[in-house]
Amino acid sequence: MSTNAKRIKEVTVYSMLGALMFCSKIIMELFPNIHFLGMFTVVFTVVFRVKALFPIYIYVMINGLYAGFSMWWIPYLYIWTVLWAVVMLLPKKMPRRVAFFAYMTVVTLHGLSFGILYAPCQMLMYGLDFSGMVAWVIAGFSWDVLHAVGNFAASFLILPLVSLLTKLKLQAGI
Repeated sequence: MSTNAKRIKEVTVYSMLGALMFCSKIIMELFPNIHFLGMFTVVFTVVFRVKALFPIYIYVMINGLYAGFSMWWIPYLYIWTVLWAVVMLLPKKMPRRVAFFAYMTVVTLHGLSFGILYAPCQMLMYGLDFSGMVAWVIAGFSWDVLHAVGNFAASFLILPLVSLLTKLKLQAGI
């Protein structure tokens, strides 16, 4: 397969995965703060490593196009990268049981810390002082707990999807 054909395949796959992330978010909007974005971020990172940033940022851009590139969107430029980076720091080869608990813990803690990750940008954008930022985090903490519970439940899909996507990746020659 030529280099151009492989690149076209990759662009197509990453675009579809980014669109999948976005569609899953829209479908899950029936349930506040519960979605598959963290789970997909972990799966794509485990399978595609650095290139997982492509579907992640395609999702971020589609989300901005759909809902508007306003101030709420700016933290999305780094929030998903934090999760990606933590997964990148985990060993590539872990026993399945260790990987299960590691990915579950990381994605659950990401959901729990979402408000904390969002807060510095909110502080800067809305002119909050440190105590105002802390109050903002505390006020939204119940939503972060709900986010963490949703991420915990979704984490049970991580390893089966990693296995499936790895097989598909090999079959597609990516």
